[in-house]
Amino acid sequence: MALLRQQVEPGEAGLDAEALRRLDRHFAHHVDEGRLPGFLVAVARGGRVAHLTTYGQRDIAAGLPVEADTLWRIYSMTKPVTSVAALLLMEEGRLDLDDPVGRHLPAFAEPRVYVSGSGANVRTRPAAGPLLIRHLMTHTAGLTFAFYNCHPVDALYRDARLDSAVLPGSDLAETVDVYASLPLQFDPGTQWNYSVATNVLGRVIEVVSGQPLDTFMAERVFRPLGMTDAGFEVSGEQSDRLAELYGGTDDGGITPIPGLPLHGRPRFLSGSGGMAASAYDIHRFMELLRRRGELDGTRLLAPDTVDLMTSNHLPGGVDLRSFGSRPAHDEACNDGLGFGLGVSVVVDPSRTRAPSRTGTYGWSGAATTTFWVDPSRDLTVQFMTQLRPKTSHTVFPDLKRLVHEAVTG
Repeated sequence: MALLRQQVEPGEAGLDAEALRRLDRHFAHHVDEGRLPGFLVAVARGGRVAHLTTYGQRDIAAGLPVEADTLWRIYSMTKPVTSVAALLLMEEGRLDLDDPVGRHLPAFAEPRVYVSGSGANVRTRPAAGPLLIRHLMTHTAGLTFAFYNCHPVDALYRDARLDSAVLPGSDLAETVDVYASLPLQFDPGTQWNYSVATNVLGRVIEVVSGQPLDTFMAERVFRPLGMTDAGFEVSGEQSDRLAELYGGTDDGGITPIPGLPLHGRPRFLSGSGGMAASAYDIHRFMELLRRRGELDGTRLLAPDTVDLMTSNHLPGGVDLRSFGSRPAHDEACNDGLGFGLGVSVVVDPSRTRAPSRTGTYGWSGAATTTFWVDPSRDLTVQFMTQLRPKTSHTVFPDLKRLVHEAVTG
């Protein structure tokens, strides 16, 4: 186990200490008012942590505080890690962005697109072109989530018992085959829709590497980067550090809810949202990206590969608002954000919901966790808590505004 620690004073890193204390007070108020259980926030410049705060409880009933070594379910923050794993295979020539997914997963060889109808009366047509690896990594595949309730294909996912994106009792291979049996919402590459695509990418990694996803990630990503607590399960030794998960209530409060099952190796290995990690792990991952593929003498990816990952891949440089099929993610539905290979990318700061810089990239998770890297200011930020809100909240835009106000140099 390794701990994230503050390494320099804020002023040494071009940060305003009083503005950072204002940030802490803002989120401490959320905790004191019963709207968050607790949180960890870390801000680094040039790779050196200049601000690290923990506040509140990781388990309210047990009276256990948030600490630097607390483990968090990071849900969709798993997606950028899975994307890095796929990029490793691409650099080895074993996978290509323009590979048809059907080359590796035959069930996707002849994708079909929804036309009309519902239930047993659905009409489909052949897709205009193949489903490619790049479509999975950019969420332009035409896949979806069952819980959106916005499109007839969403209902087909529910009919197939994919309410939580996994076929109950099934593993990754079996679940991905069910995805493949359902029609796409649109022709691959023609729209953006946040979806189960990264689970499909995880299965591609398994097939191409010949290893289970958790084994490949541990050997090729976690260990080389020193992400000592990251993984798809929590051991007995780690279990007391895992934060309780909370859900929002109608009156604005919070209550414990069942979380991602992590005790024991899961049957379903979700490259989309299955990981737990510590703040130290997330800092190491951000550092890999900030340093363009190298960390402490270990080069995982070429600089150009990281640049490719963190560039906007939407056609014509458009943003998610104009290319998206629907506002599928609280952060991703913002104007001014494009999408790379597993991360959002700021393309027009004047149109984003909170202050930002062009080229800033990152992603968030369903339990109100987030990270971002701002190359122009050599800045990395993470915020960790465990709350699945009942309605939309302002945690992420507030965090970005408050961090923005703290940067002085």
